[in-house]
Amino acid sequence: MFTKYLLLAIFVFTHTLRAHETHNNDPAQDMVSAANTFISSLSKAQKTEALFKPNDDHREGWYFIPDKFIKPSGKRKGLLIKNMNQQQRLLAHALLASAMSSDGYRQATTVMTLEAILHELENKNPIRDPELYYVSIFGKPGPESNWGWRFEGHHLSININVANGKLFSVTPSFFGTNPARSKEGAFKGLEVLAEEQILARELAQSLDANQSKIAILPGKAPADIITKQERVAERKTFMPPKGIPFNKLNKDQQQKLRTIIDSYILKYRPEILNEIDGRKKIIVNENLHFAWAGSLQRGEGHYYRIQSSDFLFEYDNTQGGANHVHAVWRDFDGDFGRDILKEHHNENH
Repeated sequence: MFTKYLLLAIFVFTHTLRAHETHNNDPAQDMVSAANTFISSLSKAQKTEALFKPNDDHREGWYFIPDKFIKPSGKRKGLLIKNMNQQQRLLAHALLASAMSSDGYRQATTVMTLEAILHELENKNPIRDPELYYVSIFGKPGPESNWGWRFEGHHLSININVANGKLFSVTPSFFGTNPARSKEGAFKGLEVLAEEQILARELAQSLDANQSKIAILPGKAPADIITKQERVAERKTFMPPKGIPFNKLNKDQQQKLRTIIDSYILKYRPEILNEIDGRKKIIVNENLHFAWAGSLQRGEGHYYRIQSSDFLFEYDNTQGGANHVHAVWRDFDGDFGRDILKEHHNENH
């Protein structure tokens, strides 16, 4: 059943991607169309689960853990994929694809399939299910409205906001994998977030003794990303910046650092990234810092982060014998579209 559903989802995404390439559509328009088509397929009861006001508290209540560990309710809000019919599932995936690049959509769906691997590894554990993902829509999708949506479940949280039909926010953007690298079975060797880990380790290993003194943090790697599931990535927590500044890296190392950032941001459509970058530069060389903690050897616990004046990228791989990855892109001032909503209100008032 799930295999058939996944193949159909890929079919929908392929045609959505072709539409992007052929017509060069505005992602805001694509998302409005995808969201409204999805909404029109829902029953009255389903709409009460899927639709929320723009300022609903659920908007910033994001999680990357399995439902049963969410306190106090033990479950997420939103409309569960498992409770959708086949048509609605495909339309939910069309909404997800409307914001993602081809690589981003591939990674998101593969993260979901890892739940099936965990299901087998954990003796049919019922909390491991590729259909335990939820869709939430905040506000009324429209060409000039302020609205957003979330596609979320274990190890995946895609949070999209659109203001005035032209301003975008995609953070928090969380991708996790367990196992980070499959060691057996039909998917042996599968490593969804390989670039995020391999490139950062290569950069850390390329540092000379003086660079390492600045970049490598003392002590063990933290047990998880420091921001965890906090609603706000507090700038003060990461100030003053730790790690090595961009200008103390050689040219090859600087390019490697940019490429690591690309592995986080290129999960989204280029039109969306161009708009964000036009308002505040995602990669500002003079403000970039790279910090590493833990072992430099594959298979041993490690953590790193990259921060600029506006953005934070965090990666942690310490759980499950260093085979369990958490990776997130945060915006100090703009998670959940706080900055674009403020800009919109300033324009109108």
